[in-house]
Amino acid sequence: MAYQLNDINYQTVADPVGMIAEADARYAALVEQAAEKIAENKKNSPIVLLSGPSGSGKTTTAMKIAEALERKGIGSHYVGMDDYFNTVDPATTPRTPEGDYDLESPLCLDMELLNEHFTLLSMGKRIYVPKYEFSRRMRIQEPSKSIKLKQDEIVIFEGIHALNDMITDRHPEAFKLYISAQSDVVFGGRTVFKRTWFRLVRRTVRDYNFRGSSPAETMSMWANVRRGEKLHISRFKEKADFQFDTTLAYELPVFNTTATQLFQSVPEGIERFDELRSVLPALQLFGHIDESLVAEDSLIREFIGGGIYGT
Repeated sequence: MAYQLNDINYQTVADPVGMIAEADARYAALVEQAAEKIAENKKNSPIVLLSGPSGSGKTTTAMKIAEALERKGIGSHYVGMDDYFNTVDPATTPRTPEGDYDLESPLCLDMELLNEHFTLLSMGKRIYVPKYEFSRRMRIQEPSKSIKLKQDEIVIFEGIHALNDMITDRHPEAFKLYISAQSDVVFGGRTVFKRTWFRLVRRTVRDYNFRGSSPAETMSMWANVRRGEKLHISRFKEKADFQFDTTLAYELPVFNTTATQLFQSVPEGIERFDELRSVLPALQLFGHIDESLVAEDSLIREFIGGGIYGT
């Protein structure tokens, strides 16, 4: 799919409310389709594996799917797979070619515990979900929650590595869902804003707003994030039973003011500097929509805040 820059800019001025409503309705229809397929697969497995690269909107999508399932009489539980991270250990944590910790690698996850928990849940037994403390890069003793599925319940495991062979080969019956930003913006037959940039903008804004990370910190990690996506995430997307695009026509005009300020501070010398710096003039092709027009349940509230699903 591709958005036309002229269409976005026209609607930004002429009917921003209508553009927002139309985009949200399209996304809601995809969520409903995913929920329907999950409900159909429930007889095979109560496990849902939701994957997608960084900035895809996985958390909000998981919550919205849970709401759609509830309307169908199916209860759900949510588990962020980040809580299955192993404690960072200099002796065992995988590293990048540069020698830094490779926190994008699936080997950072406790795959044995994950697979054991999938099996226990499918058998109707209780699990205790671990808890990971990112500030100290370690798993702590107290579990984050316990789950035992009732007959009309499913559990959504959300994480970038949810479709990795180490999981899906052992649990092929689980429902597999892949989401990402899959649309470019074009003008005159030429791509002027890449689909990967949607996710970079989302992540940069979110990290600045809620994770205490400067644009320099987020962007300095982008090269390794993209490397990890190609190695460990996107190549498994064809395993998905259903996949869909999470880009919204109105998001760049909403992000524009904040994102422009953040991308102006891209530090020279970081890997992929030329690409990162080229996002700035591309952002300036778009107009501005006040975020007060954005619904509280919008996907992009995950990145700008003020939403009902938290951040």
